[in-house]
Amino acid sequence: MPADESAMRALVDALEEPALIVEGLTISYANGGAKSLLGAGIEGRDVRLAIRHPDALEHILTGRSAEVDVTGIGEVGRPWRVVIRDLGRGAAFVRMIDRSGTVSAEKMRIDFVANASHELRTPFSTIIGYAETLADESGVDAELRGKFVQTIRDEAGRMLRIIEDLMSLSRIQADRFVVPHETVDIAAVIRTAVANTAHVKGSGNCEFVIALPDELPPVQGDRGQLIQLFDNLLSNAARYGCHKPKSKVEVTAGTDGRWVTLTVTDHGPGIARVHVPRLTERFYRVDEARSRGSGGTGLGLAIVKHIVERHKGLLEIKSEVGKGTSVIVRIPTGRPRAS
Repeated sequence: MPADESAMRALVDALEEPALIVEGLTISYANGGAKSLLGAGIEGRDVRLAIRHPDALEHILTGRSAEVDVTGIGEVGRPWRVVIRDLGRGAAFVRMIDRSGTVSAEKMRIDFVANASHELRTPFSTIIGYAETLADESGVDAELRGKFVQTIRDEAGRMLRIIEDLMSLSRIQADRFVVPHETVDIAAVIRTAVANTAHVKGSGNCEFVIALPDELPPVQGDRGQLIQLFDNLLSNAARYGCHKPKSKVEVTAGTDGRWVTLTVTDHGPGIARVHVPRLTERFYRVDEARSRGSGGTGLGLAIVKHIVERHKGLLEIKSEVGKGTSVIVRIPTGRPRAS
């Protein structure tokens, strides 16, 4: 085997992505990734039988260097970037880069922008409509005018909360690789969050039952973010679990030496199992009308998820229709390691 051919094969083998050397119409060499994708016995076979994609084949068979984005090689709907490099003497190097992650991230970005625009457009349209009515002095009595002004105030407040949550989420994501360094008293954090929840709609019906051990070890974290985490969990519990007088929200904590485990439980209507995996998505709502009516922005659990991730913790949500919801957060007692 010539030295240059041996070096080329070693290079192909070193790549994680599927890669081939094609000579004429024949696959002369394939790495492990290519064999997993296209079949273990593709070496020595006609490339047209291995890669059954007309756009990709058209570029490969020309033998000229090119890059083409295609969908469907090896799996329906799977996006690839096929990179072809002319090796001379009728040979070509073909590398297939999986673009699933990139495409998914781009879709998430587009969906996020669309959802944020929709969430802001709804209260903004309401504000404009009522403001235009108020601008017309005729036909609006004092009582109705007061209602309109209150609606404008409420919708403006809702817009402000959405913007604040968006900015908060952006800051949390920007800090995701920065190791939190404060020594945080979790018991104090929980008590602060309970006090902060007093203004949340529905909290007047709520009794917060806090059960914490006498000696709860501190954690290394970002105190402000941990307060924000519990603000969101307790606010959600108050909004959705305190729908009738004398409702209870239970906050418990414990430790096994490695983790501090904190649980917030409400006894509200609960959530169907099909919705639970999506609750931490931005702007995902089980009941849009109820969520907006209660003052929620649809970003609370997304913020919780990112704060937990920054602290190298674990998040679990359990819910049963008719019985309520529990959110369990586990935070390591040691210093979080950098990613």
